[in-house]
Amino acid sequence: MNLLSAEDLTHTFEYELFNSVSLNLDPKESIAIIGISGSGKSTLLHILSTLLKPNGGRVKIFGEDIALMDKKRLTKIKRDDLGLVFQSHYLFKGFSAYENLEVAAMLSKQNIETPLLEHLGIKECIHQKVTELSGGQQQRVSIARVLTKKPRIIFADEPTGNLDKQTAGEVMSLFFEYCKNNNAGMVLVTHDEVLAQMCTKVYKLQNKELVRIK
Repeated sequence: MNLLSAEDLTHTFEYELFNSVSLNLDPKESIAIIGISGSGKSTLLHILSTLLKPNGGRVKIFGEDIALMDKKRLTKIKRDDLGLVFQSHYLFKGFSAYENLEVAAMLSKQNIETPLLEHLGIKECIHQKVTELSGGQQQRVSIARVLTKKPRIIFADEPTGNLDKQTAGEVMSLFFEYCKNNNAGMVLVTHDEVLAQMCTKVYKLQNKELVRIK
């Protein structure tokens, strides 16, 4: 069964961003979506991750049409099964990095794993206040927070935008390893074609259509 499927998605703001967009995400699979700024990549990611309703078409998560889910079911899936990583960190500023992870662990009934902190290079700074961390450190804490909840689908919008090239590659490898080991999947929006090519499938959003290029 697909983790995620989209069928004939259409969306319009002042003008039509895209139409007839369809894709499927299977366990252990990663999808990259590339395209020029303004092509609708982030909007598409927001629709796939249930943050935004499309003007047309449908999205299914774990075989269930999200438009037909009641609020309780959708809230549970968002809390337990979906992990969102954005270029902006959305961390709790008054908390330490570790306290941010504790909130995620508590809500999802998971444990904070030391190897994950080591892998992301944040073990030494984990008890510092978020405001004392660099942008790159905050981004890695944000990624650790998402992976701590053990999501079945990761939605990542330019997740390595604040990271240097080497760290970005290491973080992507961590995402792929996580998907493989947890039967999870990832949808990545990026401007970086090198990172995109590391994914199982690559799509380009152009001329209002989603075209598979790998």
